[in-house]
Amino acid sequence: MNKNLKIIYYGTPEFAVEGLRVLLENKYNIVGVVTAPDKPAGRGQKIQESDVKKFAVANNLKVLQPTNLKSKEFLAELKELNADLQIIVAFRMLPKAVWDMPKYGTFNLHASLLPNYRGAAPINWAIINGETETGVTSFFLNENIDTGNIILQEKIEINEEDNIGTLYEKLMNLGGNVILKTVKLIEEDKVVETKQEEILNGKKPKLAPKIFRKELNIDWCKSSKEIYDYIRGLSPYPVAWTKLGGKMLKIYKAEYTLENHNKNCGDIISDKKTFMHICTKDGIIKLLELQLEGKKKMQIDEFLRGANNLEFTIE
Repeated sequence: MNKNLKIIYYGTPEFAVEGLRVLLENKYNIVGVVTAPDKPAGRGQKIQESDVKKFAVANNLKVLQPTNLKSKEFLAELKELNADLQIIVAFRMLPKAVWDMPKYGTFNLHASLLPNYRGAAPINWAIINGETETGVTSFFLNENIDTGNIILQEKIEINEEDNIGTLYEKLMNLGGNVILKTVKLIEEDKVVETKQEEILNGKKPKLAPKIFRKELNIDWCKSSKEIYDYIRGLSPYPVAWTKLGGKMLKIYKAEYTLENHNKNCGDIISDKKTFMHICTKDGIIKLLELQLEGKKKMQIDEFLRGANNLEFTIE
C-alpha cells in the first residue's frame, strides 16, 4: 500500500473534519487542505475560521483559502503541491481545471444514496420525505454537480426519532470510513465505477435543493406524519416554524397522533399548563420543545407558564 500518495483535502464544516481525521490517523500524506476564507459571524461579527481550518492548523497541515478557485495564483499553488488525488467533502463546486488536475482524479463524498438526493441538503430532505434509509456515496467529479461515477456506497437506517442533528452525526462518522475505504480502493487500483444513469434507468432522481429559513412555515393541513417528518428534518437547524398570536414560533421537537376530529387544520387544543396540540388533517401534533420569537428555547410546560398574554391562534 502506497502511503506516499499525496492528497489535497477540500472541506469547510464539521461534517468534513471526520474524513480528514481518519486519513491522518491512518498515516496518509495530506499535502494541503483547502477551505473557505475566514469570515465575520455572530452578533459581534468576530472573524470565524472554518471547522476544517481549525483542525488542519491544529495538525500542522498546509491550509489554502482561495476566494477564487479559478485564479492563476490558486492553480499555481495546486500544481506546486503536485497531488496524486483530491478529496471533496462539503465544499463548493470546483472548476474542471482544479478537479481534473491530479493523476488519480478527484472524488467527492455526498451524504445520500446517489443518484437520489443530489443537491445541497440531502440529509434534511431524506428525513422530510419520510425515507427509512439513507447513506453516503463517494464518486468521481465531472462537469455536473453530484452526477459522477459512483465508487463506493454504504447505507444506514433512518430511525423514526432521528432528526437532522442525530442523522448528521451518524452520516459524518460513516463518511469518514467510506473516505478511507475509497482511498484504499484507488491506491490499490481496485475501483469499479458505476454510472448513475444505469441506476436511474430512465427514472428521475429525487433532489435535495438548498433550504431557505424564510420558506419553512408549516402547512397544518398536511398529514400528521408529513408534518412530524418536516419538523424533525429541520431540527435543530434551520427549524420549522409557524405563527402563534402574530409571532414566529420555532418547533424543535414534537410527536404525532392519528385520530379523527371535527376541528380545522391549525386549531389548538391546550390546557395552557402542560400540553399544546395542533390539529392536522388526520390527527394532532403534540408540541414538546419550542421557541417563541424573542424568547429562549423551552420545553412545553415552561413555555405555557409564561404564555398567559399570548393569543393562542395559528396564522
